[in-house]
Amino acid sequence: MVYPWSAVPSASSGGTAMPPNPNALRWLWQERRTSTLSIDQSGVWRFRDLFPIVKDFERVVTLREGNTPLYEMPKCGAIAGVDWLLAKHQGMNPTGSFKDTGMTAAISVAAERGFEWVACASTGNTSAAMAAYAARAGLRSIVFIPEGKIAWGKLSQSMDYGALTIQLKTDFDGCVKILTELVKKFPIYLLNSVNPYRLEGQKTPAFEMVEQLEWQVPEHVIVPGGNLANGAALGKGFAEMKQLGLISRVPKISVVQAQGANPLYRAMQANGGDTLEPVVAETRASAIRIGNPASWKKTVEVLRATGGWVEQATEQEIALAKAQIGAEGIGCEPASAVTLAGLKKLVAQGKITREERVVIVLTGHTLKDSEYTIKYHRGELLTAEETAGATAAEREEHAGLRKPPVVLEADMDVVLRELEAQMASSRVAETV
Repeated sequence: MVYPWSAVPSASSGGTAMPPNPNALRWLWQERRTSTLSIDQSGVWRFRDLFPIVKDFERVVTLREGNTPLYEMPKCGAIAGVDWLLAKHQGMNPTGSFKDTGMTAAISVAAERGFEWVACASTGNTSAAMAAYAARAGLRSIVFIPEGKIAWGKLSQSMDYGALTIQLKTDFDGCVKILTELVKKFPIYLLNSVNPYRLEGQKTPAFEMVEQLEWQVPEHVIVPGGNLANGAALGKGFAEMKQLGLISRVPKISVVQAQGANPLYRAMQANGGDTLEPVVAETRASAIRIGNPASWKKTVEVLRATGGWVEQATEQEIALAKAQIGAEGIGCEPASAVTLAGLKKLVAQGKITREERVVIVLTGHTLKDSEYTIKYHRGELLTAEETAGATAAEREEHAGLRKPPVVLEADMDVVLRELEAQMASSRVAETV
């Protein structure tokens, strides 16, 4: 969406649009943080001046989303080869993913327009967010999910929030196709990432990010690539801030996909993103298991405008990065970990230098796919072929990061011997 103040003034418009005062906006947004109103406590609607998409702001549907932390990641930074690494953890939203920031905006529009039913196709996170906000608004929701390969922890959320769940014998893209036809025949509001109001909400983490950095802009922001709306939304947010004079430049925005679900990576390699051929998506990182992303054109525009790149990560690279993030005490869902995996490659290629400031976006909470984590630490996640693709150093690191439960007899002497062995092992590791 384009607003009078967000478009570059042209000769035909006479450049008459009066943009908001940037200093006044900064003060207003900080002042709202002290308010007890739910709309002001929302990290999305706190920035409502930059997306006037509803007429009555007092009726917006909010769960006080946003205001997510920006964590320092010194260990992961050292692993990747950069001195300054932060993680914007969108998994700390109410339903555990970045989808909440867009859903609060789109559901508010749906409620204001009088819709009774809303629907989405989802691999998990979108359905959880939609069902929660629909329930909050008093709307009915329908979730279309592909057969198999679903993170049931995510789907359990939409069930708990009262959604009608329909599982189709197809993949995610097949679900989108059916839903697109359905909304043409029934008064159902479509809430997949093609909905423009979702992108308005999803751009607000860009505002939060620079606000948390005292209005300094990092050199790079790296996001996971699934349906690709996230990169497009953040690019829009940074561009609007620059247009308003809130920041003097925009960061490079790069996207990382799973190797088994990499249509954008292939497109950029083949033709610079002029065309995109869908793929049959296959990855354990279920949140980005999408072969025909809806927002690819917008993301290509952002990549070109900011000078960012697209990378891909193998299954073992994703698993290793996820364990490395977890070892720093943060944790994320598998799809989020592609950002660290991709950062390592961009540094190795010389595209990101050690002194540059980098923010990786973690899109989902670590509890979104607990089965993945359990299998990893038990050594049951990766196949022999996937493990064979790792370097010797990576295999050694996997072994050091895995922390399966130790099963012992309920005997004090046995427990003490095990603890002494573990402590001795730790002391040896620290001296190496």
